[in-house]
Amino acid sequence: MQRTPPALTAVLFGLSGCLVDFGSMAHAGTIPAGETLATPGALNILQSLSQQGTPCAWLDELPSTVTTALATALPGWVQGTRPATVPWPAPHACWQALMDLNIERLDGCVLVSGEPRLLQSGLNAGLWTIGLASCGSLCGLSPDQWQALDEQAREHKRAKATVALYGLGVHSVIDHLGELGTCLADIRLRRLKGEKP
Repeated sequence: MQRTPPALTAVLFGLSGCLVDFGSMAHAGTIPAGETLATPGALNILQSLSQQGTPCAWLDELPSTVTTALATALPGWVQGTRPATVPWPAPHACWQALMDLNIERLDGCVLVSGEPRLLQSGLNAGLWTIGLASCGSLCGLSPDQWQALDEQAREHKRAKATVALYGLGVHSVIDHLGELGTCLADIRLRRLKGEKP
């Protein structure tokens, strides 16, 4: 008899450089008016997780005046979390986000981000971690800038970011959120086999 892979408990996301603000312009201190858009694949994966009943939240270290503006591109049900009192890469921010979601266990909790310090926070918190190679501070490009690169330049940036993310110890690396569904399904299978983060 074939067992069904266990459902995910919760999925946490970085806000800037992950769900929105693909090139992480907010970290450079500039958010051009009208350019706060969800990143490619973000709204689809959030909708899919909502349909599965998987709680989600986002984390960021930016001031609330900036994150509030960035989060307007996201569905209202995706919760933002209070800034942690201890900065990344301490695990406190991830634990706070899970407590805000009323999650009772770490088992099956996942963090997705392109920011190395937040991913390290997730690892320190005992979460499954998924790094984004073409998003966030390691890439630093908007979707248009990324597409404008030739294939060799994209592959060079992707490979460099992938090596850096795996060097941190993340469990999986994908290019962008459009590939997240398959990656989350893989984590569910790994959990079914008894693997732990």
